[in-house]
Amino acid sequence: MSGAVRLRIFRGDASGGEEREYTITPTPGMVVLDAVRIVQEQMDSTLAVRWNCKAAKCGSCAAEINGHPRLMCKTRIEDVCGRDGVITVHPIKTFPLIRDLVTDVSWNYERAAHIAPLQCRDTGEQPRMRQEDVARVQEFRKCIECFLCQSVCHVLRDHGRKDGYYGPRFMVKLAALDMHPLDERPRREFLKTEAGVGFCNITRCCQDVCPEEIRITDNAIIPLKERVADEYYDPLRTLLKRLRKSR
Repeated sequence: MSGAVRLRIFRGDASGGEEREYTITPTPGMVVLDAVRIVQEQMDSTLAVRWNCKAAKCGSCAAEINGHPRLMCKTRIEDVCGRDGVITVHPIKTFPLIRDLVTDVSWNYERAAHIAPLQCRDTGEQPRMRQEDVARVQEFRKCIECFLCQSVCHVLRDHGRKDGYYGPRFMVKLAALDMHPLDERPRREFLKTEAGVGFCNITRCCQDVCPEEIRITDNAIIPLKERVADEYYDPLRTLLKRLRKSR
């Protein structure tokens, strides 16, 4: 694309802030992170921004570009610049703002610490898995923890229910564990109570923003909800449980 681009970047902290405009001249193939780095290196060194790999594999540069959660390193200027030549860049909204484009995502690591690791059966033999079992959970391991899915989840973003729901990123993590054929740790009660899988109402907004194109809702959350429903709400299973207890 030709011509100048006006970047309107949020500047401020938890107490408040405003957009500041910076004008750059884009080069072919430039991504938003390139433009933000030009601002930081050549125009305003006080701009706070988090980034690392610039290859869409670390998830550090998540931001809201023109109001849509994206990775800055994966978003081309030409794809988001309108006819007016303006691009807005704001921090992701679901987590507390530290400064400028940097948010405090430590809550996610606190939730991760509550999830019990894989517990394999000790058979005394080399564990073996079928290829279809490997393929089923392989998708979930592509997660780069950019937390874009957490940012768009309306349960966390709009309703602030971090007290009741772990969010889509950790539904993916729990699905990878619960669907692992060698895992013998019971996880259904944790999913129902602590992790709050029932809070999700299947809007698929998390799935839509995933840079790794993980089918979060279809392949992780819905199957987990079905497993919890089978465990706690299946009338036949409930009857059998009652009969066993009565003996």
